[in-house]
Amino acid sequence: MQAVLLIDFGSTYTKLTAVDLDKEEFLGNANSFTTVETDINDGLARALAALKTRTGELEFREQLACSSAAGGLRMVVSGLMPELTAEAARSAALGAGAKVVRTYSHTLTSPDLAEIREIEPEIFLITGGTDGGNKEVILSNARALATTDLQCPFVYAGNRVIADEVSEILKEFDLTVCPNVMPRLGELNIEPVQERIRELFLESIVYAKGLSQVEELISNIMMPTPQAMLKAMELLARGSGRVEGIGDLLAIDLGGATTDVYSMASGSPRLSSTVIKGLPEPYARRTVEGDIGMRYSVDGIIAAAGIERVKEISGLDSDSISHWCETLRADPAQLPDQEEIEALDFALSCLAVETAVTRHAGHLEEFYTPMGQVFAQSGKDLRGVRKIIATGGSLIYSSTLNNILSYALYNPQDPGSLKPEKADYLIDKNYILSAMGVLSERYPDIALKIMRKELLHE
Repeated sequence: MQAVLLIDFGSTYTKLTAVDLDKEEFLGNANSFTTVETDINDGLARALAALKTRTGELEFREQLACSSAAGGLRMVVSGLMPELTAEAARSAALGAGAKVVRTYSHTLTSPDLAEIREIEPEIFLITGGTDGGNKEVILSNARALATTDLQCPFVYAGNRVIADEVSEILKEFDLTVCPNVMPRLGELNIEPVQERIRELFLESIVYAKGLSQVEELISNIMMPTPQAMLKAMELLARGSGRVEGIGDLLAIDLGGATTDVYSMASGSPRLSSTVIKGLPEPYARRTVEGDIGMRYSVDGIIAAAGIERVKEISGLDSDSISHWCETLRADPAQLPDQEEIEALDFALSCLAVETAVTRHAGHLEEFYTPMGQVFAQSGKDLRGVRKIIATGGSLIYSSTLNNILSYALYNPQDPGSLKPEKADYLIDKNYILSAMGVLSERYPDIALKIMRKELLHE
């Protein structure tokens, strides 16, 4: 047996997955609380002991890892136009696994700089202007940033014509120049920036969070966990070349604090009478709803959906909802072990999925012109996506998963939404997706075969 251990150092849990390369199958998994604040080896050792009880003694050929420990990469992004370069930069950052805590557009002001100092980002991404386009705003922002005492690495991915000037202005800072994220209007080039973000994660952020303590025990810490998830799902959708993928898909990771949504689809307009509004969307897209979560972000779900919808789906009155929400905030580990909490959890799950997928999917606006009816599409058209993958404890352990996931589908009451019209539901019941993203760096065919076995039960 050629066993490989895949480790995900999360903010809360260290999760282990063991696979057999020869049989191309999942062997078992286990987890333990992440112990970054003391010694990360402690949590890893406890998880290994738990894994051993499930798989028996294993000799691992390799031990590979990803990490989102201590919240992942906190990134601030500045761009020129919010709907263009700023959005392109944000897309690049999210696709690389960063946690984008603030996005600025146009000229940075004194209050902006004060806010940035308070945020203390771990990476600052500067963009703006097509190649040969606007110079003044980007140079002004560089000069403003040069007056700060920020210690984080900077990445410049804006107008290439002024790259040397920006480098000179920020010569006292740790600056990397990458190709422009939007070299021409409507054209995206986000891969070089994503690769640099990953490199920074591996070079400095990982070790700053204490993961260097396990460096000798593992073969490589390869990527941030969200990037591993994105990589796994793109492989699952597209295939590896030798192994067929399953086609376009949507994935929902419903957590306690945030909800991540991934789509693998071109999302192109269906009709010739439809024009694209804003930037073209990447095939592999990730969005993070920082205000939508099952425990720490309960208030965000209620604010987005409205208390009346929570009452309607849960069957509870306002006082009961208020009481149990307070209980969940005070004790995020609270399980739905009572009838009223179970009812509330169901409603919150439904509305979290509905809100997150609605925000992720595109939207269609109808206009009438002298030439007839036309449509403007912003974002991706996901109506043709036929597979939805569920991950995250609130989903995979639910006895009403199909009902919850139905809220990810198109609703005639919101006719402009471009959510999937119908879909089959797949469950990541063993939490293998991030592990398979890591495994795919070296063994893409095997990673894809394991995902097909686990999700499609082949």
